[in-house]
Amino acid sequence: MTPSEILSLLEQQFPGKVVSHKLDAIDPWIAVQPEAWHDIALFLRDDERLKFDFLHCITAVDYFEPDPKKAKRVKFEPHMEVVYHLSSFTHRHKIVIKLILPRWKDDVPGQLPEVPSVADVWPTANWHEREVYDLSGIKFLGHPNLRRILCPEDWVGHPLRKDYEFPDEYHGIRAR
Repeated sequence: MTPSEILSLLEQQFPGKVVSHKLDAIDPWIAVQPEAWHDIALFLRDDERLKFDFLHCITAVDYFEPDPKKAKRVKFEPHMEVVYHLSSFTHRHKIVIKLILPRWKDDVPGQLPEVPSVADVWPTANWHEREVYDLSGIKFLGHPNLRRILCPEDWVGHPLRKDYEFPDEYHGIRAR
């Protein structure tokens, strides 16, 4: 199935839930509304025409320019994107799904944006979601064990966010 056909199926099944797409990219992608993501994920996995049975990875991208001089020149509003790479072993097609989120929930600094977990849809998502939570600060609602996976539990902040400030000290150990 082509990316265009996948897009058409999603638009038919979930009217108004596809927010943007770029099908001529090296990795064609479709962005969907975060609150619809779990239902869309089930459809992508279970529909016989799609059968997206393999989740390669989940990552997050922080679209933020911390330098005020450079920020004036960027052509995007600060936001976060969660990116899912999916394949079908059955049909040998692939697609990238994106969720576009505010950097902070309700624009309150420090309040992590939230998306539904898909760990029950693709078991591989379990550890991928924990990594994205730990490093990029995205909360996955309904995750069975959402806790840090790389940083210590008491670590402050999320190191892959562009405004992250590395601590000078951790438990009495100087970093610099």
